[in-house]
Amino acid sequence: MNAHHSPGHLQVVGLTGIGEVHAGDDVAALVVDALHAQRASLSDGDVIAVSSKVVSKAAGLAAAAVDRDDVVLRESRRLVAARRTPTGTARIVESAAGPVMAAAGVDASNVEGEVVLTLPHDPDATARALRTRLHELTGAVVGVVVTDTAGRPWRAGQTDFALGTAGIDPLDDLRGSLDTSGRELSVTARAVADELAAAADLVKGKAEGVPAALFRGLADLVLPLDDAGPGARSTVRSGPGDWFRLGHVEAVRAALGAGGVEPPPVDLGTLTDRLDRAAEVALAAGPVAGGVVRREGPALRVEAADEFSLGALTQRVLAALWTEFLVGLVDREPGSVRVRTVELPR
Repeated sequence: MNAHHSPGHLQVVGLTGIGEVHAGDDVAALVVDALHAQRASLSDGDVIAVSSKVVSKAAGLAAAAVDRDDVVLRESRRLVAARRTPTGTARIVESAAGPVMAAAGVDASNVEGEVVLTLPHDPDATARALRTRLHELTGAVVGVVVTDTAGRPWRAGQTDFALGTAGIDPLDDLRGSLDTSGRELSVTARAVADELAAAADLVKGKAEGVPAALFRGLADLVLPLDDAGPGARSTVRSGPGDWFRLGHVEAVRAALGAGGVEPPPVDLGTLTDRLDRAAEVALAAGPVAGGVVRREGPALRVEAADEFSLGALTQRVLAALWTEFLVGLVDREPGSVRVRTVELPR
């Protein structure tokens, strides 16, 4: 993108009348027909935002709802965090589609029948194909954003984000430019495609049957027809850029070597429940000569065959307690350690 985007006027219109989408449908043709029904047409520089739900339906990406857990595991590339809920296990994962999100994006909302939908594994390719098809049907050079919905680690609620893009740069890199006070910006890169996805959701909604939106006033964002842009996957933090690769509980358990222990529940339960889980994690981290960890009232009793093993197992217990929002206070006693607990603020 050659110029930073700062529009004076932006129009966002939800495209009604698309109706239920089925496997094999031409999504681009449905969008064009919806535009015509609203007495509108595509022009160069327009941007179309389309829900991933309709592209998944058109691509036939459905699976039996009874196999949902297996589908989630199949569509997952890496577990980030997991918690047990009254209805099963909720997992935050790196999805096959790229982003880290709940249940790998597997979803049953707004879907007919006893099925769930999965996300396309290459959402940017989906966006590119949709852009090409829109050009074939209308002659217009447009940008395309395929949107999906996800939660955020430090904020309540969900918002739409750009799952795939074509014909726009998903980031407006402002580094090196000056702010209004003349200071050079060194880290700012606006997530333009995500902002478009969130804005589109305001006119699409979740239950109104409006799966697409038209943007006007963004022509400076739209790239030439032969330039699809880097795609939304380029915005996914990975490798050294992913500072939060695991949830805090999972990070501690992985460091202890106890990653195979059943995930904790969303509701941590009673102190007894939490102490029992901490003991399980400490012992699952590997064999300790004569190692024993047992609950003793509001504390844990730690025993081992020798002083070194006792110290090692006690440190495991202290780390495991931290994942339960508890601080351990160590009392040395003949041949064993008693670990009292204090609540951490939450």
